[in-house]
Amino acid sequence: MSMRRNRNGVRKERIIMLTSSVLVLAALTVTGVFVRSNRQADEGSNVVDFSAIESGVSDTAENILSSEDMSALFADVGTDDLDYDPSFQEANSGNVENSDTDKNENKGNKKSGSNDAATSDTKENKNEQDKTSTKADNKKSDDNENGNNEEGMFDESQETISEMPEDTEAIATTVQPMLDFSEDDGLVWPIVGDILLNYSMDKTIYFPTLQQYKYHPAIVISATEGETITAAADGRVISVNYDPQLGNTVVMDLGNQYELTYGQLDNITVSEGSYVVTGDIIGNVASPTKYYSLEGANVYFKLTKDGEPVNPLQKLN
Repeated sequence: MSMRRNRNGVRKERIIMLTSSVLVLAALTVTGVFVRSNRQADEGSNVVDFSAIESGVSDTAENILSSEDMSALFADVGTDDLDYDPSFQEANSGNVENSDTDKNENKGNKKSGSNDAATSDTKENKNEQDKTSTKADNKKSDDNENGNNEEGMFDESQETISEMPEDTEAIATTVQPMLDFSEDDGLVWPIVGDILLNYSMDKTIYFPTLQQYKYHPAIVISATEGETITAAADGRVISVNYDPQLGNTVVMDLGNQYELTYGQLDNITVSEGSYVVTGDIIGNVASPTKYYSLEGANVYFKLTKDGEPVNPLQKLN
């Protein structure tokens, strides 16, 4: 039995070698004919002689074994001689289902489909952009021809200005100054003059116009009507109002709960919410109210910390 198998194996190898030789010879013959035909075509002014190729192919085909001869050649070789194992089948053959391969192919198809869709969308977007840019270029060219692209005129083809919605609140870009008045900081005299009424919270002082003694949380500085009043420190105006006793007043926040109050003002140049730097003009000296008629024109000057009066003379330079 083993000798028979060896004999059949030798015969099978011979047949395979013969077949391989025939196929290689056929391939070389076809290649030679094709190369020769190309050379002849070059020599003949690039004219290809198809008749030579057809004759060469036909001669080669005659030398190749037909399918019937091949089947007859392998007829004597049985499946037993080829050591055929029915339990084994080659992968990707018609009788084998490769589930993993099918899954991978399905994933590849899905991915390819998504890529094709993305590519299609990209092409459509690019076409739209090209159309838009083409329209803009045409319009710009028309404007140049008509003389509309003069200096100072707005080119509508270029969207350089974006409209802000009406309900959008404007954002302040100005940096707000830091107010940091401390106990060690000093004040500048708002006006040069004598002290008519001094600060006094530990005992009462006499008010000539009122003809009575009172505690006084501020100082009253003598002045000339119409004289300029300047800011004694950096601050933010928190109120501008009228007081029957003090006249027109301006209250400023200095930071750290310090506040300054100016009274007896006229022609006020600041408004609520504005920031003032030391030395800025805030108004002029007004005519005195009836509560200070005997004292004459003056400036009321008051400093507080957390709402409690502080002697401004301790801060004034």
